[in-house]
Amino acid sequence: MAKKKVKSVNVDSMFKAFIKSYDIASRQDVEKVSAKIDRLEKLLKQTSGKTIKAPGGKEKEIVDKSDLTASGAVLKVIRNSRQGADFARIQSKTGFEDKKLRNIIFRLNKIGKIERKTRGIYTITG
Repeated sequence: MAKKKVKSVNVDSMFKAFIKSYDIASRQDVEKVSAKIDRLEKLLKQTSGKTIKAPGGKEKEIVDKSDLTASGAVLKVIRNSRQGADFARIQSKTGFEDKKLRNIIFRLNKIGKIERKTRGIYTITG
């Protein structure tokens, strides 16, 4: 009896077939997606604060709020009010919940960025 020659199986081809059959992303796929994300982030940074045309033909303004923290938003509201800002005004301008706003005001007062003019009225120090 003659022996049959058995084809040797290449491990790389087995892995490629497995990855393809189960639709698993390869390194090249992940790198392509990463490059696209980088390009989109770069485009967003370039158009920040500018008006762009939306697909419907309407112009929309893009505002970059990534550099404004919650504490920065509270400071901005207090800075823009001449006589100082009360709790209700700060809350209506920022939209923060009571607990979050109280914590921010406490921290800003503790580090000396704001001061309590009277009860519930806050001003910028200096």
